Amino acid sequence: QVQLVESGGGLVQPGGSLRLSCAASGSISTINTMAWYRQAPRKERELVAEVTIDGRTNYADSVKGRFTASRNSARTTLYLQMNSLQPEDTAVYYCNALIYTNRYWGQGTQVTVSS
Repeated sequence: QVQLVESGGGLVQPGGSLRLSCAASGSISTINTMAWYRQAPRKERELVAEVTIDGRTNYADSVKGRFTASRNSARTTLYLQMNSLQPEDTAVYYCNALIYTNRYWGQGTQVTVSS
C-alpha cells in the first residue's frame, strides 16, 4: 500500500509558474513509475508526465518544453515544475504511483490559470 499527498496547486495568471509536489508514504520501495495526470471539467483524465524508476521522463505533447517532472533521490517525492502556464492547463492534477500492476492515486490538487 502507498499513500500519496499532493500539494502546491493554486490560482496563477497566464504565463506564470507553479510547482506541484507529491509525497509518497508506505511501501515506497515497491514503487515503479510515478506520474502526474490531470482532469479538466468535462474531460477525461490524461497523462501529463511520468518518471520511471531509473529516472527516465515522458511528457504529453501539450506540456513538452513547459513542464518538468522529477523525483528526489530517495524516490519519496514527485515534483512537477510548470512554467508558461496557460488557461488550458486548468485542471485537477493527480499524482499516481505504479506498483506491479496496481495504480495508486492521490486526492488531487486544483490548478487554475486565469487572469
